[in-house]
Amino acid sequence: MTYNVFITRDIPDEGIKLLKRDKRFALEIYKKDTPIPRKELLKRVKRKNIILSILTEKIDKEVMESAGPGLKMIANYAVGFDNIDLKEAKKRGIIVTNASHPCVAESVAEHTIALMFALAHRIVESDAFTRAGKYKAWGPKLLLGTDLFGKTIGIVGTGRIGSGVVRRLHDGFDMKVIYSDLKRNPLLESQTGATYRSLNQLLQEADIVSLHVPLLPSTKGLIGAKELKLMKKTAFLINTARGPVVQEKPLTRALMKGQIAGAGLDVYQCEPLIDCDPTDNLDLRKLKNVILTPHTASATQETRQAMSRVTAENILAFIDGKTPPNCVA
Repeated sequence: MTYNVFITRDIPDEGIKLLKRDKRFALEIYKKDTPIPRKELLKRVKRKNIILSILTEKIDKEVMESAGPGLKMIANYAVGFDNIDLKEAKKRGIIVTNASHPCVAESVAEHTIALMFALAHRIVESDAFTRAGKYKAWGPKLLLGTDLFGKTIGIVGTGRIGSGVVRRLHDGFDMKVIYSDLKRNPLLESQTGATYRSLNQLLQEADIVSLHVPLLPSTKGLIGAKELKLMKKTAFLINTARGPVVQEKPLTRALMKGQIAGAGLDVYQCEPLIDCDPTDNLDLRKLKNVILTPHTASATQETRQAMSRVTAENILAFIDGKTPPNCVA
């Protein structure tokens, strides 16, 4: 049997090569490096057995119906899978996998820490200042930042990524670790001396608050006006998890008023829009105490190739009658 596979965006080549070597697959790839238009997606998935999707494509009931009864698998090229209607997939007997790999956690942890240091040492501001020809002489008060050594890091969510951030900062920079999660993490506590806190306690104590929770009904809007008011005026907020975890209007107001010192964001509430409401004069892009990256926390050659390979391995396992290693539904 030939399995017809539609890939909604061209991905790094390791996984593609694995699938092309197997004569059981007929691959069709949307080659433009932009999100596929919805009408085009609905057209291209028709009579496909497998959809290899990425995070920007919403794979819902309409897409599954358009594919038809032959659709047996959705292999998501992402760790998250909130773009897929899991209930609908389960109802139709469609297997769903993600691209979880240790490399992803390592890359996102590194990016998270990069945002922290860039904020604390005002790297982006300093770069712009220097490029603009404003650097005329060394000065004792020029672009003063803050040290992270010995400060308190507050981690919200201690899965692979959150734990990776904690280990690096504790071991390398002697930071005190506090964390909040659904349940206590004895391993993290024993390795780093981490102390469990409620979310409110953590917000009040931490010098840096770093978010590492999945997007769930319980985490949507987790950080809003009330939570931001609990934070220190000298504290930084980092979000490399999912944009809707943070309410951006209250965040922007807090940054403008100096309620908190700064924010490092890789994800956004209305992504890919940075400003959900252009009429409200609350634009994160205008603030100097914010660093913005375009959802690139896992964007390294090593990680994206690993994700490609894992996605292909999930598909191959399924076709061979095995349970895919990264099955989520």
